[in-house]
Amino acid sequence: MHALELSGVTKTFTMHLQGGLRLPVLRDVSFSVAPGQCVALTGPSGTGKSSILKLIYGNYRCDEGHILVRQGETAVDIAAVPPRQILSVRQNALGYVTQFLRAVPRVSALDIVAEPLVMKAVPREDATARAAAMLKRFNVPERLWSLPPATFSGGEQQRINLARGLLPEHPVLLLDEPTASLDANNRAVVIDIVRERKRQGAAIVAIVHDDEVREAISDTNVDVTKFAVAA
Repeated sequence: MHALELSGVTKTFTMHLQGGLRLPVLRDVSFSVAPGQCVALTGPSGTGKSSILKLIYGNYRCDEGHILVRQGETAVDIAAVPPRQILSVRQNALGYVTQFLRAVPRVSALDIVAEPLVMKAVPREDATARAAAMLKRFNVPERLWSLPPATFSGGEQQRINLARGLLPEHPVLLLDEPTASLDANNRAVVIDIVRERKRQGAAIVAIVHDDEVREAISDTNVDVTKFAVAA
């Protein structure tokens, strides 16, 4: 069984502020990802790469098609299930790492990174220790761990976000430009962690504009241009 499979996925946006104008963006998106494989989505900006990740994660609902995410011994169709079940899949099987941190006021960086493990019922002491180890990997100074990241620089916030998103060992992992704006050392950290997740059997879909990073982590490329609906 594939860990992730998209078949015939079509998406049209409705522009409510423009009289309900319908704007088709993606048609017949079909590909699959096996456990331990990384598929890179390629193509020019505006062809729908990030939209595909949001469809898989359930942020967007598709008009047609199926998005099967393996959860244990079963496959859940993200395109068909109610929101409550999508939340369950996210907690147990589906991770999504973007470039941007949703900064939470008054919550420390360490707690923000540990939270996904705590939500998965990992004992807080264990979750905190694993979060601290991940922050060290991303070269976040220990003096910042107890502070809320809302006051951090953009680069520091990005590393907190990556630590949080990459810490849980999700069977399916979505990466949207995870190395954008990172220095060479931290790009290498991302590459190492992605390779570790692949060895552990994670199925990964990534958008990576850095050619060297893409070549280092991806097993195959999917050109999204063939799914894009011409404007």
